[in-house]
Amino acid sequence: MVVVAVVAVLVAHAHGVPVVPHLHDLRRVVAETGPWAPLVFVMLQVLLNVPPFPRTVFTVAAGLLFGSAWGLLLTLTGTAIAAVLAFYLVRWTGGRLVARYATHRRAVWVRRRLDHHGTLAVTSLRLIPMVPFAALNYLSGLSTVRFLPYLLGTVVGSIPGTASIVILGDAVTGQVSPTLLAVSAACAVVGLAGVVIAARRPLPDEPDPA
Repeated sequence: MVVVAVVAVLVAHAHGVPVVPHLHDLRRVVAETGPWAPLVFVMLQVLLNVPPFPRTVFTVAAGLLFGSAWGLLLTLTGTAIAAVLAFYLVRWTGGRLVARYATHRRAVWVRRRLDHHGTLAVTSLRLIPMVPFAALNYLSGLSTVRFLPYLLGTVVGSIPGTASIVILGDAVTGQVSPTLLAVSAACAVVGLAGVVIAARRPLPDEPDPA
């Protein structure tokens, strides 16, 4: 419900429609709830991000509700927990829940890189906006990638894109500094670089694209 309310406020604000509470009032109300708001936020993100619910909704909401620093920390925490739960859910079920979707050409391309490149593959694939968060969780569970490389790659690879969107969510309130906006742009550039890294990294049985 918190996320739905935030999305409604953002849409109304973008169209110049007066909203109650105001964006600043919304953040104040969240702050007055103490530790409950961050806890509920992370729990809700985990609950909805294990299934394929868009993670961007929570990333924007995190910046709006908690600011850049706390928003980034909270959404990365929710991201990591959701990724771990989805990873082990697939492995505990033997991959039966998603195996039939893993034969698609793009899914095979992703799995082969996960099998051979571990942390680097997970990191670079997390940097690619076109690779859905939940889909990569499931394919990682089907692959031979080990847990620690998967977790490390998930956290490191999620930072640039997450930071850029959280900062933009924070900027909606008009309180973000130009420095943070520059950081947001830099993170977006790093994220785009991940596309090149993942696409050009050859497999053992593939020729080097260079």
